[in-house]
Amino acid sequence: MPLPPHVADLTSIDLLLSVAELGSIGRAGRAHGMSQPAASARIRALERRVGAPLLKRGARGTVLTEFGELVASWAAPVVRSAADLATAIATLHAERIGHVQIAASQTVAEYLLPRWLVTLHSLLPHIVPSLSSGNSTVVAEKVLAGSADIGFIESPSVPGALAHRMVAVDELVLVVPPGHSWASTAPSAAEIVATALVTREAGSGTRSAYEAAVAAAGLGQPTAPLLEVSSTTAIKSAVAAGIGGAVLSSLAVAPELAAGTLVRVPIPGLVLRRQLMAIWPEGRTPTGPAAELLRVATTPQP
Repeated sequence: MPLPPHVADLTSIDLLLSVAELGSIGRAGRAHGMSQPAASARIRALERRVGAPLLKRGARGTVLTEFGELVASWAAPVVRSAADLATAIATLHAERIGHVQIAASQTVAEYLLPRWLVTLHSLLPHIVPSLSSGNSTVVAEKVLAGSADIGFIESPSVPGALAHRMVAVDELVLVVPPGHSWASTAPSAAEIVATALVTREAGSGTRSAYEAAVAAAGLGQPTAPLLEVSSTTAIKSAVAAGIGGAVLSSLAVAPELAAGTLVRVPIPGLVLRRQLMAIWPEGRTPTGPAAELLRVATTPQP
């Protein structure tokens, strides 16, 4: 049967939910790609249709009235179902297009994406993914430029114009060759920070995460790198050859640690856990195969 007019406009109801989440009509409008006046006009029109005020000014910004809270609680599952419907339809359309552009930082591209893509292929066998890898800064630039439908980064910060969701937690570890002095006598955090290490290039998520952890611990800035390398594999080879130590993803060095070709060195006082993030342009939720890949990446793996 036809929907009554006060529930037919799901866009305005979705906007109301965003105001409740963000505490501001302006911020909610930006999240939906509209100006504050346009967002305010939509909310006023929705209030006229439901016959009651939905928002009020509060000490901490715009909040929902009691009636607005009720409308929001009833509307939330409806909006989620509508979003699921839109994603499903987009996925069917994307299957005919058969392509998805992915950009990922090296750690995610080498150690997590292959498993996700196998699962994606089982769900959408006609999709042909296109993957480009680079450091987190490059990945963010590609997503912002529209040359990637979805990106995955490992840096501790996300550019403001990008929405994000955590897909995994990774730990960084300091590794040295078996004959290194640190392999038998663990150094202090200050000694490690004062020692030049083999690192990725500036803009790398691994390097940025290490530098942020050092700063958070009040240890200043790490000493300038002994050697900068743009490949994790090349860093591992350099460390194994005895050039110096390196801080790398635990995902990347797991085989070498198990084989004993590299040794893990504890870093006292430093928290080196980081979140790996999926990113996409703010206000443009992934659809089609990109949305399905995001669902796969955020689903716990057996």
